[in-house]
Amino acid sequence: MRRNIFAICDLEKEYAINFMQFLNQKKSIPFEIHAFTSVETLMDFASKEHIELLLVSDRAMCPEIQTLKTGVLVILAEELPPPDYSGPPQVYKYQAQDQLVREVMACYGEVPSSVPLSAPYAKRKTDVLAVYTPLHRCLKTSISLAMGQILAQENAVLYVNLEEYSGFEELVGKTFDSDLADLIYYARQEDCDLTRKLCSVVRSLGNLDYIPPVRQPWDIRCITLKDCRRLLDNLIRRSAYEVIILDIGTEMEEILDLLRLCTRIYMPVLGDPVSAAKLRQYEAMLALWDYEDLKDKTIRLKPPFYTPVSRGASYVEQLPYGELGEYIRKIL
Repeated sequence: MRRNIFAICDLEKEYAINFMQFLNQKKSIPFEIHAFTSVETLMDFASKEHIELLLVSDRAMCPEIQTLKTGVLVILAEELPPPDYSGPPQVYKYQAQDQLVREVMACYGEVPSSVPLSAPYAKRKTDVLAVYTPLHRCLKTSISLAMGQILAQENAVLYVNLEEYSGFEELVGKTFDSDLADLIYYARQEDCDLTRKLCSVVRSLGNLDYIPPVRQPWDIRCITLKDCRRLLDNLIRRSAYEVIILDIGTEMEEILDLLRLCTRIYMPVLGDPVSAAKLRQYEAMLALWDYEDLKDKTIRLKPPFYTPVSRGASYVEQLPYGELGEYIRKIL
């Protein structure tokens, strides 16, 4: 099935083409992208095709465009609107492209639409990979991020952190105005189109997309298995992601049922006697509660001793290329 159309119209040809190319590189964008550098070519196209999302520069805006029956119209403004502005939603043109996309998609998500986002073009079955361990301090999140960045070199990958304390704002050197808790809240609404909201929340680390983790620890405790099912179902059916990586902390409720939703489970382990005893207790619990099927899809990881050479965003970005990255590549 053909995807809905996101059209960009800007009289500045270089800007329009560059922005279209940027959008096409983002595999998570659930639209077919078209760029126009004149009102005439846009009008001709719109007479034959329905445009679900139209981003048009303020210099190109005219009465003819206002007559188009588009799903959502957003103005690409060269200046911020005055406080009393009441026209179509506007986004500032000269800002980072990632932020611009989030603002456009936020505008799109706020406008009710009778047209759901169509499924992406044909993709193979989505793999849901869990990185989970009952142990602590064994590089679980570092492994998850290394794995995500390595897989994202050839696939559309989304990383989802399900920990109380992820430390992610410090790790990537960014602050977030929305996070997983906001997405889950939206998913709980009746008849929501979660994919519309997702596009305004998701961030990128190179080729790897991620949902900003919760900032308050109690938010993760409120996320239920039903919430996770609904989120994964939307991502599998309606997004272009081929791999979803769940970095699961021990604080999640219904962890075993969540692990059952995953294709594979990667479990970092340690070889000391205390860790071995904890793992035996975990496996005994699986047998007691009839979850032994989880053992069949669990791959134990024994990561090498790893000494970080940097901190913050530099640490995260170098994970695929260091000693730990080499180990993960062999596992994959």
